Amino acid sequence: MLWSNLCVALCVGAALKTDVVLENSATTLNHSMALVQRMEALLTQGNGSDVILRVQTLNTDEVKVIQVHSLVLTLQSDVFDELLQTRNSTAMILRETPDCAAVFDKFIRYLYCGDITVRLSQAIPLHKLASKYHVWDLQQGLTQYMTQHLSSDSPTGHVVSWYQYATQIGDVTLQNNCLQYLSWNLSSVLQSAEWSSVSEELLLTLLQRSDLVLQSELELYEALEAWINQNQPSGETAESALKAIRYAMISPQHLFHLQKKSSVMLKYYESVRDLLFLAFQFHAASPVQLAKYFDVNCSLFTPRNYLSPAWGSPWVINNPTRDDRSFSFQTQLGPSGYDASKRVTWNALFSPRWLPLSVRSAYPEQGSLQPTRTDGGRPRIIVTPATSSPDFAGVSFQKTVIVSARKQGKVVVRHVYNFHQSTEEAGDFLLEADLQRRASEYLIDSSLYLQIIVKPLYHSLIVAKK
Repeated sequence: MLWSNLCVALCVGAALKTDVVLENSATTLNHSMALVQRMEALLTQGNGSDVILRVQTLNTDEVKVIQVHSLVLTLQSDVFDELLQTRNSTAMILRETPDCAAVFDKFIRYLYCGDITVRLSQAIPLHKLASKYHVWDLQQGLTQYMTQHLSSDSPTGHVVSWYQYATQIGDVTLQNNCLQYLSWNLSSVLQSAEWSSVSEELLLTLLQRSDLVLQSELELYEALEAWINQNQPSGETAESALKAIRYAMISPQHLFHLQKKSSVMLKYYESVRDLLFLAFQFHAASPVQLAKYFDVNCSLFTPRNYLSPAWGSPWVINNPTRDDRSFSFQTQLGPSGYDASKRVTWNALFSPRWLPLSVRSAYPEQGSLQPTRTDGGRPRIIVTPATSSPDFAGVSFQKTVIVSARKQGKVVVRHVYNFHQSTEEAGDFLLEADLQRRASEYLIDSSLYLQIIVKPLYHSLIVAKK
């Protein structure tokens, strides 16, 4: 009788499908919303319920009682199906952690209605319940929700906790998405309350990366010092973290200041003394001379994505699909103190419809003008030095273009593109971007917000044996 009553309840107001052939047309009457409303009422009122869930919060006396229908739970979860088959009474006891118990009624409602409203703080406990009870559609939906809401504002931050949760459960996709967001928006993360909650493992992982987007290496050191003072890690962890700082990217005057004023530096000076000495040598000598005796291809001499003016320039392009744009900017020749007074002028060209080289080569070289744009082209950016110089010897320049966007009301890094010497043929630049649509996720108020960074990379020189 119970099963028949429940089946009647499920069928009342269900979608009616009429396949009556009238003038070769068919009509579908969709009453699915009415069905969802009746299912929700079925759960809320407990009509025809044959199971009572007693959800106990671990380490407390709190118990949440929910009347449910075994048919619905069985259809949605094989775990519930197995539990229901082995129960000895109409009551089933479930033990959940406090965070999961708090959203358990919301989880059960999803099994009845197929929709759910999620807040940032509820994503992890709901994901835990979906994983525990094998509700795979909900689990995948929550993973997608977390990926899309990395930039949302929250009082204490949430990306770090999501990264640590993804690492714990082995969700590599979510873990990588969180790590990329933290790396590309590190400057804002360092200033937030979330920074102090970074785990030792995540801290060391971040410090090894060259794609960190931040103001300067000094900003990273100061944030690390604050983290060490607040978290009081083991000496081994603190030393490993301090050794990952790229001291050659910090000016000599700031290095002298850190040696005298930084409490963390004074405490762990012996562990980084050799790195500091090498950094001072780097600043004092010509990079070409240094390259004869030291391996300058190591991370110590590799810049990260620094936003300070010495390394590049912002570029806001209004209505980017309209026509080609160009502008010039200057950078310091290199991070070395030896090159501090030397400047390089760069010319940047942006084209919304650049004609690929393979197509341009089909035009006659003489007697006709080769077009630089075509409706079939793709966005391109070219960054080249305005002049050449003997100082460029032993140095190659990597160009990094950062595209910012507004997500959940916050300006964040949308993409980072890295070019080397041949910038023109970097075919993935804005490859998937829709620059025509006003609400494009690559645009802010119809403008393309770029940050161009030029990173000098030194090369070790081979010295002939005497």
